[in-house]
Amino acid sequence: MTAQPATASATPKAAPKATGTRLLLTTSLHHDGRRMAPWLALVTLLSVSSVLVYPWVFPDRSDREALQQAIDSNPAVGLIFGPANDLLTTDGFNAWRTLALGGFLAAMGAIFTVVRATRGQEDSGQAELLASGVMGRSTRLLTGVIMALTGAVATGVIAGSLTILCGGGTENSLLLASTWTVTGWMFAGVAAVAAQIGADARTSTAISVGTLGTLFILRGFVYSVEGPAWAIWMNPLGWMQETAPAGDNRWWPLSLGIGLAAVLLVIAFALEGGRDFGQGLIKPGPGPERGRARGPWGLAWRLARGSVITWTIAFVLLGFVFGYFAMSITDLIKEGSPLAAALASGAVNPDDLVGEFLVSVLSLVSIFAAIPSVQVLLRVRGEEMEDRVEPIMATATARPRYYAANVALALALPLVYMGIAGAVIAALASGADLGVEFGEVWLQAFMMGPAIWTIIAVSVAIVGARPKVAVAAWAGVAATFVITLLGPSFKFPDWALGISPLWHAPNVVVTETDWTGLAWVTLVALGFTLVGFAGFRRRDLAVE
Repeated sequence: MTAQPATASATPKAAPKATGTRLLLTTSLHHDGRRMAPWLALVTLLSVSSVLVYPWVFPDRSDREALQQAIDSNPAVGLIFGPANDLLTTDGFNAWRTLALGGFLAAMGAIFTVVRATRGQEDSGQAELLASGVMGRSTRLLTGVIMALTGAVATGVIAGSLTILCGGGTENSLLLASTWTVTGWMFAGVAAVAAQIGADARTSTAISVGTLGTLFILRGFVYSVEGPAWAIWMNPLGWMQETAPAGDNRWWPLSLGIGLAAVLLVIAFALEGGRDFGQGLIKPGPGPERGRARGPWGLAWRLARGSVITWTIAFVLLGFVFGYFAMSITDLIKEGSPLAAALASGAVNPDDLVGEFLVSVLSLVSIFAAIPSVQVLLRVRGEEMEDRVEPIMATATARPRYYAANVALALALPLVYMGIAGAVIAALASGADLGVEFGEVWLQAFMMGPAIWTIIAVSVAIVGARPKVAVAAWAGVAATFVITLLGPSFKFPDWALGISPLWHAPNVVVTETDWTGLAWVTLVALGFTLVGFAGFRRRDLAVE
């Protein structure tokens, strides 16, 4: 027999890891690029409004000094915005108001972009369809990272340029915009790593957002309590704060953020090659042979159980953080301070001062307490879009009953969280010689409940009646956040402050308590809830 010539192996060679990136990137930008626009718009609006509004609201030096004094006397505000180094200039005010918060928004946009382009596609089955073509293993991750990095650059360029055009200083605005971009890059790296670790997109998002939230709160806490320098430099968000736009204008801390982003991305791509498709490095344990949820109430709890445990731990920690701020009022009324002078002259009643300060602290906790409930309601929309609700509707379960289970859970969770955080704050405040008792402060925490329900009711109405604009479910949280934190300092009129339901919460610490606001916010919450149920009962399911 004649020897047959050697032939090449029939097994095709694996495509290079980045094959198809250009085509996938172009397609992804076309379909999902618009999802980055809200984060860019929020950062831009935040900065531009600061530059435009500041000279109008604070035209005189006396007004600006009063603002500086008001911010310095409320350390809880510094927890969110960071130190107010200079509120006497437009650029200084813009840096204080937008450096930390703008970076937080840019980071959130980067996180959602990366997770959606990676684990989100794997969970939906879209990635498997794409993988059937000529596409490398790392193509989806590389595409998501490029989109997030590009979005962060666009945020810095557009927001920074418009800030300069509206009157912001060139160097100050460029440095400020650069901190937003670099913060977005850092958390694109965090999300890329989390996407390899989490069991699914929801877990990956929770890891990323949890990391961001923890670092954000720790950054604010260290600055508010004037902590040691090493605590600031151990926090990547502290690096961005130390750039000091409109102050020292230090550019070099940005290099630390760029370096961290590069290291995280290298780790993410290394981990990406070692996990199974559709699975994370941390694999969930096997579930029971038969489902234990026997109705919509059990199902709603089963889906939210993991996040409830996480948030419970978070609110214990928040209780200690905000409890410390409640105790700090003793430093604000020490001899020689403006508040002490006002107390001595009789211009301010001590009980009213302490009561208002505690309500201010609990209002901030209330905003955090609304976030998990909005997530519960948005999960309803997510389950719907993943075609998991229609099989339930095919059974004897009625739509109102299914929606009621999720709404009831969303309304119950804030009471649990406020009870936990409120107990810690009450214990610290009652032991700090402020003239308040544990029961008074704890009751005040529960009095915030109807106001929180009103915030949540907005998301009930959106998800139930207008799910196509589900992102608007965060409108109640965002509006309340802005009005509650900035309204008094910006001299908002009473009608504008009244838009925030927290403004109507009764103060049970003072001698005379007005319960009218409590009744009004309860009626508003009921109205939004009824709109949501009416819409969910009539609309089509899983419609974009």
